[in-house]
Amino acid sequence: MALMKRHFDSLTREMLQKRQTAHEVCRQFSRSPSKGNLKRVRSLFSRCGGSVFIEAGFHCDYGEFIELGDRVFININCTILDAGRVSIGHDTLIGPNVQILAVTHDVDPQLRLGKSNYANDVMIGNNVWLAAGVIITPGVTIGDNSVIGAGSVVTCDVDANSLYVGHPAVKVKTI
Repeated sequence: MALMKRHFDSLTREMLQKRQTAHEVCRQFSRSPSKGNLKRVRSLFSRCGGSVFIEAGFHCDYGEFIELGDRVFININCTILDAGRVSIGHDTLIGPNVQILAVTHDVDPQLRLGKSNYANDVMIGNNVWLAAGVIITPGVTIGDNSVIGAGSVVTCDVDANSLYVGHPAVKVKTI
């Protein structure tokens, strides 16, 4: 289960520097997706399992809040906003143009003027397939062996062994 949202200040000197460093590493990898630049991207993560492959166009905010299991495949143009913890299990496939978002803001317009940020963890189980263009919103947990159909927007937890599709994503069947 993902944790409740936690307030954090993205504008401190430390957070700005961490974000700038991660963005530069990601830009270098996008310009030149060499093994050396891939190694630099992988070194940003708090955990990076074996046989992880990441295509060019990868972007993250910090990297240090990302945990990847073994044999994870991340296709082109993946964005992970990792102010909160983003845990991705073993053997997970992430399609092109997927967005995983672990940061949110106030919904109330008056509170939003304060520009507060909240970290809200995203947990993705083992052997999950996120098809092309999927968006995972903050605070979501996706169960093992599930599939999220192309273009779906996941706004609530996903049962294990299930197919979810749509905007917002809904359970279509158990697999």
